[in-house]
Amino acid sequence: MSFGKRAARIAIIGGVIFVLAIGALYAYIVSGGLVARQKPLAAEAIVTRWMLEVSLPKSAKTQTNPLLADVHSQDITAGGELYKQKCEICHGYDGGGETQTGGGLYPPPLDLRTLRIQKTPDGVLFYFIRNGIRNTAMPGWQMPDQDIWRLVLFIRNLPKVATPPGEAALELTKTVESAKYVGSAACESCHRSTYERWKKTRMANVVRDPREHPDAIIPDFSKPDPLLTFSKDDIALVYGSKWKQRYFKRVGDDYFPLPAQWDVTHKVWRAYNVKPGTDWWTPYYPEDNMHRPTGPTCDGCHSVNYDVSTKKVTEWNVGCEKCHGPGSEHVKQPTSANIINPSRLNYVDATDTCIQCHSQGQRLAPPSVGNAYDWPVGFHMGKRLDDFWKLEEHKLGETTFTHFADGTAHKNRMQGNDFVNSLMYARGVTCFSCHDTHGTDNDALLRKPTNVLCLDCHGPNSPNGPHAPTIEQHTHHKVGSQGSECIACHMPKIQQTIADVNVRSHTFHFVTPATTEALKIPNACNVCHSDKSTAWATAALKTWTDRSPWRIAE
Repeated sequence: MSFGKRAARIAIIGGVIFVLAIGALYAYIVSGGLVARQKPLAAEAIVTRWMLEVSLPKSAKTQTNPLLADVHSQDITAGGELYKQKCEICHGYDGGGETQTGGGLYPPPLDLRTLRIQKTPDGVLFYFIRNGIRNTAMPGWQMPDQDIWRLVLFIRNLPKVATPPGEAALELTKTVESAKYVGSAACESCHRSTYERWKKTRMANVVRDPREHPDAIIPDFSKPDPLLTFSKDDIALVYGSKWKQRYFKRVGDDYFPLPAQWDVTHKVWRAYNVKPGTDWWTPYYPEDNMHRPTGPTCDGCHSVNYDVSTKKVTEWNVGCEKCHGPGSEHVKQPTSANIINPSRLNYVDATDTCIQCHSQGQRLAPPSVGNAYDWPVGFHMGKRLDDFWKLEEHKLGETTFTHFADGTAHKNRMQGNDFVNSLMYARGVTCFSCHDTHGTDNDALLRKPTNVLCLDCHGPNSPNGPHAPTIEQHTHHKVGSQGSECIACHMPKIQQTIADVNVRSHTFHFVTPATTEALKIPNACNVCHSDKSTAWATAALKTWTDRSPWRIAE
């Protein structure tokens, strides 16, 4: 074939391809290809990402944020305020982009929660916030550098919320049902940093064998005490280290609680025996501790996969599979499709991850003598907790072992009972919106220092409150004082764990001094001002002109 004929053929083929391409492009356009709501072709998305990548200057990829979360928590708060003003309308409160405005944009707002975005270098995020992205709804924000870095810092610390389950939820449940428990050590190789954080938490160390960990026993057993009627040799397991420490003795294949516990706060021994007529299960066991095995009353929550028939566990403590479900399939082939991630569950199931143990309740199966289980036997992640467990009932107006007269929890381990009655829960907030059980440096495994965490969602004059120009004007206490902390008023320490040591309420409801007068529920004012009367507290609140007088009188 001559060169001229070959060139002509190539030209014809090229022309045909060009015409077909133009035709395909035209068909794509007229079928809605330029409509923002239509999902773009994969090729279009790939080309767009490539163009963004090549447009970046090299300096952006190496630039790091001069603000550090652990020492600049106030900058996270400031970044949150900027985010609300400039970003939330498209990217959403939690960065997911599921907003009325975001749903009508093309390209759609990036999901800032994804691993890809969280691993994007700081300088790249800074570059796009500063310069915007042409032909998208992403503007270039002309702000001081420090404010842009604050936004970057906040994007690294977005509020944690539960998301609705995807279509694969049912298939995932089936996979978990067929999986076996393998123990937390199997997770270490792939999740090393998370595993190392978790290992240091109380969740991972609430139950310890003193023969393996001699330092686990806190008190000095060489000092005599009338309550101390047992020796270290009697102790098979140690439970607790923050508020109290209890000791379990092994007899056969059961463990039994010894009759004294150590008060960590006051450094004294106190008797340990659950009196008849207090907890619901006491009628089913003799009063003697040595006839009350911990298997039915304790071990299901202090272990992973406690087997009621063999009385054996996969591991002691709150291990990975307590929250993520049995992991054998995930270990074989690590994908998100074969392991439970509570953050991908709806807010009810996500919160039940914690409620399975942090609640006072009873099994749906009727109890019997010597067989009254104080934890949801048969439940594991992937199932519905309410198929196994009911929260302790309460009659309004009565103060009981478990509840105050208004239904607020009276004792420890009832955070779930409180939380499901809170407005926070009704709005879809979950336990892990505030806590990270994998480990943090903050008290109670909070994701951030308390006020910083609360102000992620609440801010002066915001729709979520507080309804005052500043936090100081809302609390009527100096900034930095105990009374200026959100949790001081909305999560007072009124629930007993041992003696006069209390833990925080999780209703987030402000209990007024007038309620204390009427129903004998402790209120935040007099918890701090213990030398003052409820009448004094009510009078003080009446001088706060930003408060409704009708609520103060409740």
